[in-house]
Amino acid sequence: MRLDQFVSQSAALTRVDAQKAIRCGWVEVDGMRVTKTSTHIEPTTAVVTLDDAPLTLPGDIYVMLHKPAGVVSAREDPEHPTVLDLIDHPHRKTLHVVGRLDKDTTGLLLLTNDGDWSHRISAPKHHVPKTYLATLAWELSEAGAQALRAGVQLNGEKGLTKPAEVEILPDNQARITISEGKYHQVKRMLAAVGNRVEALHRERIGGLVLDAELPPGEWRELTVGEKDGIQPKNR
Repeated sequence: MRLDQFVSQSAALTRVDAQKAIRCGWVEVDGMRVTKTSTHIEPTTAVVTLDDAPLTLPGDIYVMLHKPAGVVSAREDPEHPTVLDLIDHPHRKTLHVVGRLDKDTTGLLLLTNDGDWSHRISAPKHHVPKTYLATLAWELSEAGAQALRAGVQLNGEKGLTKPAEVEILPDNQARITISEGKYHQVKRMLAAVGNRVEALHRERIGGLVLDAELPPGEWRELTVGEKDGIQPKNR
């Protein structure tokens, strides 16, 4: 592991600030001052200090966020607030988003510093299902629902989408579960059957349901059961 990466994650610094600290001689590794930011260290055995204070990497972090509208699923954005701005955690800068939501889409969003776990959830080949509540311009017809269940052709693409689970609800709403992650997929699927999404809310990822007690803009860490149960072990 690079020294600047270790210092950044363990001291909750930006990579730039970590590199500055190393170059200024404030970091020691096994009792020796090191000023080369790219120095490789063994994170489990090296003794690293910053201003004589020992550094240790944070453990794996798994966060559930109830994403509100108007916030972008990014670490940084020059124009809009980001989901990381909502996470009040000492090691929030080590987190990344697991499967983005559009700026105007609300609901369940996951963040973590565990790259392997993130990949198992977000990689298309794992087909982890995601459930959305869509508010539509018009009531979804049964013919439209059947087309979505069979697979539809998205504008600009050749093949059909994978079959979706669709439940028609009152008040021009529909609950849709998909196992792909194409760009704006739910909106494009509804457009393919002659409808338009007015609002979109993600309720579930795999076996994990958004906590009903979590208000928009709030977050909490996942329990061990939630973290392990989001994706079946045999997938």
